[in-house]
Formats: sequence, C-alpha cells, structure tokens
Amino acid sequence: MVLRWHGHSCFSLECDGKTLLIDPFDEGVGYKLPEVKPDIILESHQHHDHNAHNRFESGYILVNQPVSEKVHGFIIKGHPTFHDDVEGKKRGKNIIFEVTTPDGFRVVHCGDLGHRLGPDLTETLKSPDILLVPVGGVYTIDAGLARELTRDLAPSYVVPMHFKTKDLTFQLAGVEDFLAGEPFEQCEKLELKEKANVGTRVVVLKYR
Repeated sequence: MVLRWHGHSCFSLECDGKTLLIDPFDEGVGYKLPEVKPDIILESHQHHDHNAHNRFESGYILVNQPVSEKVHGFIIKGHPTFHDDVEGKKRGKNIIFEVTTPDGFRVVHCGDLGHRLGPDLTETLKSPDILLVPVGGVYTIDAGLARELTRDLAPSYVVPMHFKTKDLTFQLAGVEDFLAGEPFEQCEKLELKEKANVGTRVVVLKYR
C-alpha cells in the first residue's frame, strides 16, 4: 500500500492496481489538482475543498455517505461525526472514513472533524495503521486536540493534514504546534509492506 498527500485533506491510497482518492479539492484551494485516475473517491463532507469529484473523468465509484461496503477490495466504513463541537449547528456533518486496504492495512481519515470523539467511536477506531488527522484549527480540531486524538487512537503512523502551507489560499494554523518539538519524518510517500509495532511515528508528507 502506498499513501500520497496531494495537499489539504486529499490523499490517494494505491493498492493492487487500484487507486482510492479521499477528499479532492477544487481550484480555489490553491494546490495543484491531483494527477491521478481514481477508481474510488471518498468525500467526508460537501464543502468545495473536500468534494470536487467532478474534476475527474467518470468511471470511479463515489462514496460520500456513512456506509459500510467493499469496493475493489477496499473495505470502507463511514462513521458519522460533526464538523464542529455543537453537533453540526455551525458547519454540518462530517464522516470519518475507516478504510482497510486489500493488503490489510487500516487507514483512518478524520475529514474535517470538529470535536472530541466519544468513547465508543474511539474504541472502534483504535490502533489503525495510519491516522490522517486535521491539525490547523479554525474549521476543525486544533493541534492540541489532534494530539489528544492521536494518543487515544494509538496509530502506528500519524500524518497531519488540513494546515496552512504556502499554497493554501485561506488561513489555518501551521503544522508546527502539532509537531511541538517531537521527532518526525518527512517523505514523499508512505509505503507499507508489513505491520509496524514501535509506538506511534509522526510522518509529514510532501504534497504533490
């Protein structure tokens, strides 16, 4: 399985010749549109920086509801949450997607999560291979809550997303508060071939 970051909350998962794309953005966000041909597109919610599936050629399967299904060998489970800490009254609903790749790795993508998780969902999502978590605040949980969530879920790898970069056109906090002096790796992609059992490793991906 190969994970790549395309900026903001957009990632692609490649496995067994299939590509799953999560939260594609439109041109207004500032990043270059992903140069991929997705077989599956997941959307955590219907805001323009997460739902631009119409920028891609037809032929993909779109999942934008909290469903549970198997598509092209990927097991997809959507967990309903909120985009804010007042049960969606400010920004609506959000879906946390739990994806198990054909080669058996669990990836949890938090979308624009805006609140702490309850104990039941925390237990359900616990110990993923990769956690993709927003850290930039303003519209989502901030760095402090992202660190709490990382501690509670105890992933093998945590990858921050949804933070300010030189290309993003609107204001968020940067990634620095989430890293907060902790050791981290920076790389072009995250490729997993076997399970890791060495605590949680922080990986900052370069967008492409």
